[in-house]
Amino acid sequence: MRRTKWLALGMAMAPFAAQAEAPDDAGEVMAAASIVVTGTGLALPPGTPAYGSVTIDRDRLEDAASGRIESVLADVAGFQQFRRSDSRASNPSNQGATLRALGGNASSRTLVLLDGVPVADPFFGYIPFSALVPDRLALVRVTRGGGSGAFGAGAVAGTIELASATRDQMPHVGASAFYGSRDASELSASIAPDLGSGYVSLSGRWDRGDGFQTTPRDQRVAATVPAAYDSWSTNLRAVAPIDATSEIQFRGTLFQDNRTLRFAGADSMSQGQDASIRYISRGRWQVDALAYLQARNFSNIVISSTSFRKSLDQRNTPSTGIGGKIELRPPVGEDHVLRIGVDSRFATGDMYEDAYNAGIASNPLTSRRHAGGDQITSGIFAEDDWTIGNLVLTGGVRADRWSIRNGFYKAVSAAGLVTQDSSYANRSDWAFSGRAGALYHVSDAVALRGAVYSGFRLPTLNELYRPFVVFPITTQANAALKPEKLKGVEGGIDLTPAPGVQLSATLFYNRLDDAIANVTIATNTRQRQNVNAIVAKGVELTASAQLPADFSLLASYAYSHSKVDAPGMAFDGFAPAQVPRHSASATLAWAPKAGPELSATLRYTAKQYEDDLQSDVLPDALTLDALARLPIGHGISLVARGENLFDEDIVTRNAGGSIDLGTPRTLWIGVRFGL
Repeated sequence: MRRTKWLALGMAMAPFAAQAEAPDDAGEVMAAASIVVTGTGLALPPGTPAYGSVTIDRDRLEDAASGRIESVLADVAGFQQFRRSDSRASNPSNQGATLRALGGNASSRTLVLLDGVPVADPFFGYIPFSALVPDRLALVRVTRGGGSGAFGAGAVAGTIELASATRDQMPHVGASAFYGSRDASELSASIAPDLGSGYVSLSGRWDRGDGFQTTPRDQRVAATVPAAYDSWSTNLRAVAPIDATSEIQFRGTLFQDNRTLRFAGADSMSQGQDASIRYISRGRWQVDALAYLQARNFSNIVISSTSFRKSLDQRNTPSTGIGGKIELRPPVGEDHVLRIGVDSRFATGDMYEDAYNAGIASNPLTSRRHAGGDQITSGIFAEDDWTIGNLVLTGGVRADRWSIRNGFYKAVSAAGLVTQDSSYANRSDWAFSGRAGALYHVSDAVALRGAVYSGFRLPTLNELYRPFVVFPITTQANAALKPEKLKGVEGGIDLTPAPGVQLSATLFYNRLDDAIANVTIATNTRQRQNVNAIVAKGVELTASAQLPADFSLLASYAYSHSKVDAPGMAFDGFAPAQVPRHSASATLAWAPKAGPELSATLRYTAKQYEDDLQSDVLPDALTLDALARLPIGHGISLVARGENLFDEDIVTRNAGGSIDLGTPRTLWIGVRFGL
């Protein structure tokens, strides 16, 4: 392992010896006999602002005190993970992303794309946040509300689009090294040489730490240990021109993440090998075509909180995702941007786990279990944006054919006797979804917008076939789960009252029918079930301003009144698990053109509940992060970072009084280099 980590960093520093030739006809199409290679996708359609998208720029991505993409996403009103922990101190399977208070379980209800490619784990549906390094990105665009367009299946709460940094945003050679509290270190390096008319970027990051105590002091025992973490990732991206208007983009990512949570031996591991290739044409007929492959794995050991012996070894969960899309934009006139295309995703995965009797000193094996299945979703879509003076109308429809196949669950005793052997019927159906919106520019300072939309999400293989334990709670799988279906409406206003000042307000109403929730069915036992609906309504406020004396301000606030509609159930009318009613964020930065830079981020999250019955409360939390950068010349800067400077107790789990805590005060000092 240690050798592998250093190899990943070494790759990021290794020089390339390769050359790409520019096409002979480049000078006939572009001025100055050059080809412009951007490494981005196609331009945004003009109707995109009708859905109230929020953009996070590269400057903000590079100024996160934690260095974690999930912390930056918390700037967006309504964004949340299932738990408040970040990717250093949470089980990876908890890392589902959602928006607009449509939580309730750990699966991601938000479609997350990197350069157009879905990044969610094919089996679990969680997002590998530790492999999404902010320094590698150009921007993030978050669109709340049901999705459509390419890969629209799965975007019931919205879409988070990550775009890799382009050539002009990356240093030719870059590196950073940080040392932090509790013997933590973070090392990264990158090179981005030009290759003919294209370029290649290779980057690596390794971070580790002894971790903090997630267990409150009065609940610690001899087996309690800090949440140590050790992760690395490396990313190769190449962009090469074909002619003056088209290019090929390749990306490959390798990552591994190891964590220990609460008790000695409670180790988890997630790893992945992803690759994608993308063809972009910006000619008269615009084309965006891509194909991708994901190979992932996960393992996890559950330690009994009474005997502190191994009770479950989820030793192997291999999964594979394969997919692609073709999107065409035919020339239909200056007033229209028409998008038509097809996309498909295939996921397959298996779960291998061993159960042990933790109540006996010898800790004997009691059962071996194997479960898994396949999923495929294939869709066709069309969307058009029509500009009529100051009015932009946008609308799109999708038709998806989905299937869930080859599902099974098998359990064998330690003696080799089959105790359960279940095969589940194959299922398939059509799902239809769409969206429509309008954007009207009343003046240069005022724009009105409104949208309606629908969407759907298949239950993940994890939700269908894999039970799990967060001691003392066991959550059962449910192979009969139906897809979730969303309908929503929203309206908003965007204001530019002065140069450099932007204000936005959005009112929304979303209804998620057949929502999948972890439902309490007995003491210490839950099951994933479809409930009638989750109804979420609220308001989202966003502000940004360039202030005098090189100051800037970013702020957001979300009020979300979300409740479960489950007639006859004990939790009818309750808030979904893990959903706060209020959340807010504000970042004040001072960044003169030359000299030191400072920024501070204040965040507030209201109380939320651990479970469907609202029996266990997670109190509200107020945190302050800060970053300071001092350039010292020759591309070198000294950087100081601080997380949770108030040292707030952030309760991330509360199961009948058994509590886990989030990141305490954490300080970093380091150096960053780029030329």
